[in-house]
Amino acid sequence: MIEPFVDPAWLIANRDQVVVADVRWYLDGRSGEAAYRAGHIPGAVFVNLDTVLADPGAPDHHGRHPLPAPERFAAGLAALGIGDTDTVIAYDDAAGVVAARLVWLLRATGHEAALLDGGLASWPQADLHQASPAPRAPARFTPTPWPSDRLAQIDEVATTDAVLIDARDRARFAGGPDPYDPRSGHIPGARSLPTREHVDANGRIASPAALRSRFAQAGIGPDTQVISYCGSGVTACHNLLALERAGLLPGRLYPGSWSQWSRDSSRPVETGET
Repeated sequence: MIEPFVDPAWLIANRDQVVVADVRWYLDGRSGEAAYRAGHIPGAVFVNLDTVLADPGAPDHHGRHPLPAPERFAAGLAALGIGDTDTVIAYDDAAGVVAARLVWLLRATGHEAALLDGGLASWPQADLHQASPAPRAPARFTPTPWPSDRLAQIDEVATTDAVLIDARDRARFAGGPDPYDPRSGHIPGARSLPTREHVDANGRIASPAALRSRFAQAGIGPDTQVISYCGSGVTACHNLLALERAGLLPGRLYPGSWSQWSRDSSRPVETGET
């Protein structure tokens, strides 16, 4: 399988053999699609996080971005011209932490996909296209059940022996103001591992050795079982791709993440930096 991160030179050399996907989305409510129309990598399709990579009709207690039904996911990609055998290279303008959701879902179900290392900023700005490109012909994308061995549900998270890592920024983990969810803090026993700290100022991912060192500081070694969560199960996927790049065991995603946990008043909450 393709590596989870590819650099711009790789994409330029293989441009005709892949589908490029723009997965911009903003926590502050700005329109990712509007940003896409204002300038995107030539030929890229826009993948809507809220409607293709999540289920907008799910009950609130499932969290802000519950996993879509496999049929919704498959139909959304097929309508964009992404088929079963296509290799997808996804990007955003946030160091890949949003686009990681698409890449991880594809890889977890056996499809070829990777993040563009450095994201939109790594592409020549003069080469960006505006408006929307001619649509790709609809493709066939077969719905595949989400693999249970790559996911963890809320009750398992509450009792797990796996290392639980929180991909959010350290302030939200510690219990600082959280305008997005009902309570502040983190799941008891979780370890703070902000996924944005895996990248440099240019949005480029750290080397495998540097990532292994970072994970080791969180108590994660070659044989450690890991569950990753974040605010709503999106940026947690970036931590999972970083685990893969580091050569460690495949981690599991807690899809409901903090947005589900914090909405259940029966679940305990911890605060503090450790």
